[in-house]
Amino acid sequence: MYDITLRRLKDRIATPICHLIPQPITPNILTLLAFILGLLSCFTAAFSSTPSPPPPPLHNQPLTFWLLNRLFDGLDGSLARERNSASELGGFLDLLSDFLIYSLLPLAIVHGQSILTPSLVDWRAVAVLEASFHVNNFVLFYIAAVAAKRDEGELTSVTMRPALVEGFESGLLFTAMLIWPRYISVWSWGMSAAVAVSTVQRVIFLLPVLSGLKQSGKGKDS
Repeated sequence: MYDITLRRLKDRIATPICHLIPQPITPNILTLLAFILGLLSCFTAAFSSTPSPPPPPLHNQPLTFWLLNRLFDGLDGSLARERNSASELGGFLDLLSDFLIYSLLPLAIVHGQSILTPSLVDWRAVAVLEASFHVNNFVLFYIAAVAAKRDEGELTSVTMRPALVEGFESGLLFTAMLIWPRYISVWSWGMSAAVAVSTVQRVIFLLPVLSGLKQSGKGKDS
């Protein structure tokens, strides 16, 4: 919902940090570091116990790795733009990393909680959440294909149509899952509903655009 606005603000904040990053460290290296940290967050969430009440953030390993993942994931694009080295490969690797971690993290949390408190875990909630991700991602990439035919200026490699849940909101929800993992089923049902609303918003945007393109195509043929 706020990604486009926050991305520009993030770049202004990140620029001084980018000046401190040594030249041999490329944006793709930051993407790799972010991916490794994301995997560590998933691994520790799946195989480490979380006492009740939850530990302070600095003692919550999955949360710490996740926040570091968000930091490096936010810096790679800013560094690429600061150095004028943004590339399609970098955008692809960044999105691939995000999608993999976003898919693995709920599964890792629910696995860890199924060991600790199996009676509180509802795998159906996470299954529905994962399905909502796949449907939403399909719509996003179809919008990207349509946007390639239009002038949709933006800062990401794929045009992300504004909706209720975007990267910022997803990050907040995943952070909440890691702080209160015992409620993973509740978080998953809630996030599934929010992603479904986002998907409907994007479909409502997409349908008239596709209709217009079809009519335009007929006009050219006749």
